[in-house]
Amino acid sequence: MSNTMSTTTSEEARNVEILRDAFKRWHDSRGTSVDHWMSLCADDIKFGSIAQREAAVPYMTAYTSRAKLADYFNGIERDWEMIEYRAEEFVAQGDRVVMLGHCSWRAKATGRVVSTPIATSFRMADGKIAEYYEYFDTAQVRDALH
Repeated sequence: MSNTMSTTTSEEARNVEILRDAFKRWHDSRGTSVDHWMSLCADDIKFGSIAQREAAVPYMTAYTSRAKLADYFNGIERDWEMIEYRAEEFVAQGDRVVMLGHCSWRAKATGRVVSTPIATSFRMADGKIAEYYEYFDTAQVRDALH
């Protein structure tokens, strides 16, 4: 194995471990490990959600700074109770990591449950999350809030 390939492989493994630990904390704390997630984000993170056009969840939108990203976590805390968040698979290539999993949340206002597959895409830089995008069943989210 060449030196470059070995360095890439170890960086990929390190990035997966950072995210595996963060998702374990997220699940174990039932969504209250926000400070840990924030500490992993680059100051100029590029954050997005497939739900960014859903009026019911205006905090699930695009962000370009860690400081503004607090709005996302505040919205989740206000509107949702986590039931589970299972990070099942991690795929890494270069500075990219994709997590495939499943999550379930209860809407606090209605008591309705969202249970959906989830995929998250990360670009890591120097051990920090530089980019993040999430994919899940937005119709369930919308319906659970009404």
